Amino acid sequence: MNFELTLFTSSDIQGLIELSASVGWDYDAYEIETIMAAGRIVGHKNMEGKIVSSAAIIPYDTNVASIGMVIVHEQCRGFGLGRIVTQACIDSVSAETAIMLVATKEGQPLYQKMGFTTVEHVHKYLADKYVETTSEADFLGTIKEFQEQDFEQLAQLDAAAFGDSRRIFLRKRIQQSQRCVVVKNQDNQMIGYGLTIAGPIYLLLGPIVAPSKEIAHHIINELAKGYQGKLRIDCPSVQKELGPILQQSGFTMAATPPVMIRNAKKIPPRNQTLYALAAQAFG
Repeated sequence: MNFELTLFTSSDIQGLIELSASVGWDYDAYEIETIMAAGRIVGHKNMEGKIVSSAAIIPYDTNVASIGMVIVHEQCRGFGLGRIVTQACIDSVSAETAIMLVATKEGQPLYQKMGFTTVEHVHKYLADKYVETTSEADFLGTIKEFQEQDFEQLAQLDAAAFGDSRRIFLRKRIQQSQRCVVVKNQDNQMIGYGLTIAGPIYLLLGPIVAPSKEIAHHIINELAKGYQGKLRIDCPSVQKELGPILQQSGFTMAATPPVMIRNAKKIPPRNQTLYALAAQAFG
């Protein structure tokens, strides 16, 4: 069979949504637009012009990139398309760039062959409905809606939490968000923030950056209280203390996929304040 490798544009968004749905994933137009704004999506089309594979890479500001949205249509597996699109993403950044991804069980053997190693895991939590719970500690600061003048402090907090600056992505993600809140202490200094993204199935909570699990709990309560639908939050496995709080709030752990990395031996230095990922595609 003949497949054409291509760089996708906004005109391909509907086809990418259909490819995502074919494997039970729920990418929507807003999510794909954010990926395209912050990075690039490549893949294959068949002779009829239908999209049959994809992979996205989001290069951040310095030396980290994230690969996601690696999908091959069920009818086109066995032709090496997954390897080709992943390699195209790898080749689009320098050999010094640490490339991260969150692997599916099916994809993990391929990534291992391509030089990726497992460095930690993500705890994926789902809830049918949020149960508001009381925080273990009083909070003496304030939680406010994001304002444009907050962006510089937010970007600095995020860079220390994530391990690299990602300003382009953050601007687009905040625009996409249903809500973005910032946490300020008694001296009016920002110490945390959180976003919600309204997807077709779940309200996604993340990124969430906080100096402690108690502050993270306050952010989660603020973002999720009163929401009547299904919710999702993806947490780094190092934040084990958040698990019991989430379980009391109606979440159950649905999966623990591995975080894999290439061109580095470990995740770039983080200050342990990242309590929830933006999404698995974004690292």
